Amino acid sequence: MAAEKTALDERRDSNSIDMLHGPLLGKIVTFAIPLALASILQQFFSSTDAMFAGRFVGSTALAAIGGVAPVIALLVGLFLGLSMGANVTIAMRIGRGDMVRVRSAVHTAAGVALVCSVVLTAMGLLATEPILSAMSIPGDARVEAGQYLRIYFAGISFFQIYDFSAAILRAKGDTKRPLYALAVAALANAVMDYIAVAVGAGVPGIALGTVAANGIAGGMLVWFLLHEEGAFRLNPREISLEPAAVKSILHIGIPSGAQGVVFSLSNVIIQSEINGFGTAAIAGCAAASNFEYYSYYFINAFSQAAVTFIGQNYAAGEPARCDRIMKLCMAGGVLVSAVFCFTVIAFSGPMLGIFTKDAAALDFAHRRFMLSLAFDWMIASYEITASGMRGMGWPVLPTLVTVFGTCVLRLVYVLGLFPLIGSFEMLTAVYPISWLMTGAIMIALFFYVRRQAFATIRTPLAAS
Repeated sequence: MAAEKTALDERRDSNSIDMLHGPLLGKIVTFAIPLALASILQQFFSSTDAMFAGRFVGSTALAAIGGVAPVIALLVGLFLGLSMGANVTIAMRIGRGDMVRVRSAVHTAAGVALVCSVVLTAMGLLATEPILSAMSIPGDARVEAGQYLRIYFAGISFFQIYDFSAAILRAKGDTKRPLYALAVAALANAVMDYIAVAVGAGVPGIALGTVAANGIAGGMLVWFLLHEEGAFRLNPREISLEPAAVKSILHIGIPSGAQGVVFSLSNVIIQSEINGFGTAAIAGCAAASNFEYYSYYFINAFSQAAVTFIGQNYAAGEPARCDRIMKLCMAGGVLVSAVFCFTVIAFSGPMLGIFTKDAAALDFAHRRFMLSLAFDWMIASYEITASGMRGMGWPVLPTLVTVFGTCVLRLVYVLGLFPLIGSFEMLTAVYPISWLMTGAIMIALFFYVRRQAFATIRTPLAAS
């Protein structure tokens, strides 16, 4: 009885959301909106970098940062995917009321974050030159692009620490404190970018400001965890790698991270083709893509809500609530993203003017808006269904579908169809075409997985 009371009390922590009982809509919105704002603030770091580079350093600096933006997005997708493994593992243990094993999973997540930080820093620094060559960065922007990437890779541990700490807090429904940390960090980033351009530090100074700001965000979340109550309190001496927790985190995290990597890798390939249109195209797409990322983060917020809420309720044996969660998250993701996209398009002139005044760059940005941003809401069709499957412990199949839809299909299109016409519009059309096909396949797969998963929901779930 004491253990049961402890578990219930921890789920009712003032910074938590009880996902297992009561109405769902308000709780999903309460969970998703701070998460969306936090993701937007995280992207705001890149937007701020692009804005200061484009407005105060020059189009070449904007092209340098924009030209490697898909690589940064690839890393962000990898981090989010790996941290999703920690999120689902902890959420499932909460659903079972097993707070002792929640504590073990929290400290294992911290250990995995530290190991990943070391590995990814080394790999990134070694791969910088090959990345620049593969991206076909123009000669006038290559030096600054290399400086930006190297500094980013050197500070990669701060990004990892933030994402894993945020995943631990999200598992119990706390999306507010990660938002507060990023709000402070975003302000710090803007101030440091301003100082960088004011003293003539250019792109390297801007990159250093971004790394330092992420260090602030990660440090704040670690401080929160060090002072947390009960099973979620981080004790540095207890950081370890519990085999069962590591297996569960990697079982969910590696396919999820692979999905983010594959999705971004296809964008890297497309960016390489965009780079062939010249500096104006790179700068214009860099400006436009900021708004595409913002739209995606609204969808991702409801995707994260789906995986966390379904993770807890599936582990607790509540199929009806899982269905309700899926419907609400899909409706929320599509609606909020669509409203955002069409609002930005309606005010595209002043929106894009934030980043550049170059007429040629603005022309490319407007053209990209009409063939990409206008259909961005379609991403919800596969992102949220994939998260629903991961919440039920099926991480591999959605990754395979994403590999096909956002990598293989795009490669066939870019290498086979695009050269037949070679226009910028022909290249940009790859986005809505791949979203439509990937979404249709993923929705069909979701109903198959749902039937299989629900058939075993009343049997004891394997420990994870």
